[in-house]
Amino acid sequence: MNKIRIGSIGLGRLGLQHAENIAFRMRNAELTALCDVDTAKLDQAADRLGVKRRFTAFEELISCKEVDAVVLVSPSALHTKQIAQALDAGKHVFSEKPLGVTVGECKAAEKAVEAHPDLVFMLGFMRRFDESYQYAHTKVRAGEIGKPVLFRSYSQDPEKYIAGSIAFAPHSGGQFLDMAVHDIDLARWFTGSEPETVYAIGGCYAHPEFAAYKDGDNVSCLMRFRNNTMVFLFAGRTAPHGYNVETEIIGTKGILRIASVPQKNLVEVLDEQGVRKECSVNFLERFDTAYVNEVQEFVNCIIDGRKPEVSVYDGTRVSEIAYTCKAAFEQETLLHF
Repeated sequence: MNKIRIGSIGLGRLGLQHAENIAFRMRNAELTALCDVDTAKLDQAADRLGVKRRFTAFEELISCKEVDAVVLVSPSALHTKQIAQALDAGKHVFSEKPLGVTVGECKAAEKAVEAHPDLVFMLGFMRRFDESYQYAHTKVRAGEIGKPVLFRSYSQDPEKYIAGSIAFAPHSGGQFLDMAVHDIDLARWFTGSEPETVYAIGGCYAHPEFAAYKDGDNVSCLMRFRNNTMVFLFAGRTAPHGYNVETEIIGTKGILRIASVPQKNLVEVLDEQGVRKECSVNFLERFDTAYVNEVQEFVNCIIDGRKPEVSVYDGTRVSEIAYTCKAAFEQETLLHF
């Protein structure tokens, strides 16, 4: 079987992780080209990964005949334009979230994808490809916990990375768009429903810098979904213990909890501090396998000639919900979808 030749753009933390995964951990895929505006970073990564084709311009990457598909890990503001450009060039596209930085951009991405029904487009909601979340989702859909009553999900970044979060704040779109989109996507996926109302609160409890962007360092919202499920989401940037993502689904016949203790692995450490379990340090470590699984699914879809479950419309819908949550937070009022 011929391998899918992939060109990847963006060599930040996640971009480099995707490039390494494609180069060393993918079946039926080959990392053929890399693209980044930083030539030193580009050459260093390409040398280490054994990639000969190197580009500093995205237009050059998608013009390369030795590239079948592109993986976009570029700045968020470029996603919509690059999705359209790559599809027009005949390339399959995997894009990291967000689909666009505005709902209007998301709608434009929809039109670009619709114009190329013969190509595969997939958006990177990696938590759906985490083995624990997949296992729990199967149980919920099989009715093993009865009717879902409450979906609760937390996403917390470590306090030690707060400087980066503050620097990114002018461009993040706020915590609901930057962080809680993954929780919103999981809520839709697990409940099979859409939100009806939302009330959001939060604030700058430790870092007043976020107030300048009508954002907080810790925010939360309570939504009622159309099927009457209660959904509570929390996003924070000040976790003292490490990277913490946990989810709970309460049903009429049972409860499922995913990563209720954010442990790094199954090791217990016994030392002068007592008995303890270490936490994951960041999202790359916690969702290492999920990042492999999602791009592998993208490759499999190209080979099998089918479309992925995660669609361009999921990206638009999650963005619409995130912006409504942000508006509810800013106005401190109940909003209807």
